[in-house]
Amino acid sequence: MSIPQSGGGPIESFDQLAAYMESGCKPKSEWRIGTEHEKFGFLTDTHAPLPYDGPASVRKMLEGIRDRFGWEPVEEQGHLIGLQRNGANISLEPGGQFELSGAPLATIGDVADELDQHLDEVRQIADPMGVGFLGVGAAPEWTHDQMDRMPKGRYRLMTDYMGHVGTHGTQMMYRTSTVQVNLDFASEGDMVKKMRVALALQPVATALFASSPFFEGKPNGHKSWRSRIWRGLDGSRTGMLPFMFEEGAGFQRYVDWVLDVPMYFVYRDGKYINALGQSFRDFLKGELPALPGEKPTLSDWADHMTTVFPEARVKKYIEMRGADMGSRDYTVALPAFWVGLMYDSAALDAAWDLVKGFDADTREGLRVAASVKGLEAEAEGVKLADLARAAVALSQAGLAARGHGEEAYLAPIVDSLKTGITQADRYLSLYHGEWGGELAPIYTVGRL
Repeated sequence: MSIPQSGGGPIESFDQLAAYMESGCKPKSEWRIGTEHEKFGFLTDTHAPLPYDGPASVRKMLEGIRDRFGWEPVEEQGHLIGLQRNGANISLEPGGQFELSGAPLATIGDVADELDQHLDEVRQIADPMGVGFLGVGAAPEWTHDQMDRMPKGRYRLMTDYMGHVGTHGTQMMYRTSTVQVNLDFASEGDMVKKMRVALALQPVATALFASSPFFEGKPNGHKSWRSRIWRGLDGSRTGMLPFMFEEGAGFQRYVDWVLDVPMYFVYRDGKYINALGQSFRDFLKGELPALPGEKPTLSDWADHMTTVFPEARVKKYIEMRGADMGSRDYTVALPAFWVGLMYDSAALDAAWDLVKGFDADTREGLRVAASVKGLEAEAEGVKLADLARAAVALSQAGLAARGHGEEAYLAPIVDSLKTGITQADRYLSLYHGEWGGELAPIYTVGRL
């Protein structure tokens, strides 16, 4: 969710940085599920990307949902950039991707109900305007120049910076969409175990949920081009976090890593101040060139934590970030997969047993191979399909132990494992067969 964070007041002690994360620790009875998903808006008559302004636009979508369904507006410099209601937020990614950041919910059934209500509200506003929404991991046809820019200061700064630190940064910003789930932890030790399992199994999620085999109008040689894009973004703030598997991993070690990631901005009085490439460590000393003599608040720290993008990310909760956006059923299957593994202690222990023998080269090798070959990937003798079958079986058991019947929501990925066909495989088969090498049908088949 790319809106300014509310972390707290002045930082008076270095220990507050780790304490901020530790304050997210909750007893199991209070663990919740927060799902975020992005989707591409397009004009149904031309298949062009949805602009910010105009009679059929992002702004009109936000205004319509606000006025008809009781959402409160979020504005920046007089521009409507988001909505909020009952613990949920609708926000915009740089290319206009429409994102729902859901409320913290108790069960996967609640997540499914929330998603269905959101998609229904979106359709009620979008359909009369001739607007549709596409659930795939990367824009299948659009070029960078076709993408409108959202009126958000954060994104203006990031766009300028991305070209200097990697090869695929602006592709990530403007032409990818993801689905992720945010989950709680009980303690520092619980966070570490969950992060280790989450990082090691992100390639499984990448493969199972791959849905981005096209880019700029043709196959791109990957099952998940979105995942490939992330590997070319900015090595200082992405990746598999090898330090989380070392002795001494914990809140402080994660803080140390985030402090070494160059800054993007500081948010003050409704504006984003350029701090590109500057150091939060200098900020703590009152020596930030962007704000000489000023020291940060916990809100500044919370903002900075949103500018790191590893495959699994810690804030006051853990974000699972390895999956492409997909159909409605796959969108619900993603939180089901991770809740089954993370919220049942027996499943979590067994999941760690699956991956604890992997070294950093194996984890990174699987990450790379998953983006290219999906379920056919292999690295260092580990076959990703076998790992996925074992992980999904553990998730099924973990969900069954919760007693809510949530294992039924895993059906799409269970079917993918039986057939070997993911969303990406299906799209490629259609493209080379029934679609005759054309991508226009994807705006119907992939429409949410």
